[in-house]
Amino acid sequence: MKIATFNINGIVKRLENLIAWLEQAKPDVVCLQELKAADGQFPRDAIEAAGYGAVWKGQSAWNGVAILARDSEPVLTRVGLAGDPSDKQSRYIEAAVSGILVACLYAPNGNPQPGPKFDYKLAWHDRLLRHASELYGADLPVVLAGDYNVVPEPRDIYPTRSYDDNALVQPQSREAFRRLLSQGWLDALRKVHPQEQLFTFWDYRRNRWQRDAGLRLDHILLSRKLSGKLTASGVDRQVRGVEGASDHAPVWIRLRD
Repeated sequence: MKIATFNINGIVKRLENLIAWLEQAKPDVVCLQELKAADGQFPRDAIEAAGYGAVWKGQSAWNGVAILARDSEPVLTRVGLAGDPSDKQSRYIEAAVSGILVACLYAPNGNPQPGPKFDYKLAWHDRLLRHASELYGADLPVVLAGDYNVVPEPRDIYPTRSYDDNALVQPQSREAFRRLLSQGWLDALRKVHPQEQLFTFWDYRRNRWQRDAGLRLDHILLSRKLSGKLTASGVDRQVRGVEGASDHAPVWIRLRD
């Protein structure tokens, strides 16, 4: 099974790019983030024509998450995280696909920091940690995939001082990701590529794509039941270089049956 995560940065605007990648890469499951479309704007017909069933939670102009499954229909199990009834942002969705529980997340960016947006980021990660602990403790086959908006380590960002004050690299953000891994989750990309410098995001500004000035923000974590089934992982960097691309590239893993 091939499972991927892709911050599409506007599914309506980049639908052609998405369909082209689906046809080329043929992932079995896809977690999408930053749909930037209300529920009624989700291009269900085009996704189905490409061979994918889908569940989604949209939000006009911002956020939005979806799970696609090739030649099947994902079974929706959860939308949103518990712990803050006032939070209306569409950032988390779960579905069962072929015996695996797939969780798709789009964590808050948190900028500028310090401030209320950074406070919300850390509080959201606390809620994710609590829910992830429950999932891991249930000993289910779970994939926790998405744009975490965290650069886990200094090697996950190009050499620069320009991000020193950015929420993505702050010690509190990195600690939230470390605490998640300490529950037992496996960072699939880093497991397969323990030494390689890997980027999944290149800002549109300052020619960062052309300079390969990237960051690793998109991660796929595996529960204990799936860790031993991991056979490969990678980043489809070429997708970032096509015309009209998202500022993220898809990240993918393969699991043996």
